[in-house]
Amino acid sequence: MPRGKTAGKAPCKPARQLLFSEALRQQKHPAPADSPPPSHDTMSDNTQGASMDRILQEISAVGRKLEGMDTAMSALTAETRSMRLEIAGFQSQISGLDHRVAAVESQVVLQTDRDQELLYLRSKLTDLEDRSRRNNIRFLGFPEGIEGTDILSYLRDTLPKLADITFDPPLEFQRAHRLSCYLMEFCFDQ
Repeated sequence: MPRGKTAGKAPCKPARQLLFSEALRQQKHPAPADSPPPSHDTMSDNTQGASMDRILQEISAVGRKLEGMDTAMSALTAETRSMRLEIAGFQSQISGLDHRVAAVESQVVLQTDRDQELLYLRSKLTDLEDRSRRNNIRFLGFPEGIEGTDILSYLRDTLPKLADITFDPPLEFQRAHRLSCYLMEFCFDQ
């Protein structure tokens, strides 16, 4: 197949445009009437030369545009590469932060458990201190629930009446609580 011809296909769009624009130019600027019509060979040589010049100009313009696009593409590629590096850095930082947050969360859970255990042990210690003091007094025979919500004020009011004594200054209690049945049996056995 000869070069430049395609079987069954129309010429490419830029070539069609060039041929059409050359034909328009010749229609706008016809040859003067008094000049002899150019021979077919001369006209086709002039037309072919002008068409070739125009095609070469168009090709060089397309080449310049492609060079500009190549430069822009190189800049975009460099920018994309730079962004990839930044994103990789961010990903490694986020991964490190995830590990640190997980470690802190596990420490918070442990600390919460320790705090609860500490509160429990403090309450046990306070109870044991109170029970170990020698100036503890046990009162027996009070019906359950008779003290209401404030056992200290009940004892402050009831004990002077039961003993028929006026205390000056009034009685002072640090703490009061009921003993369970098991503890009462243990206390009486000793």
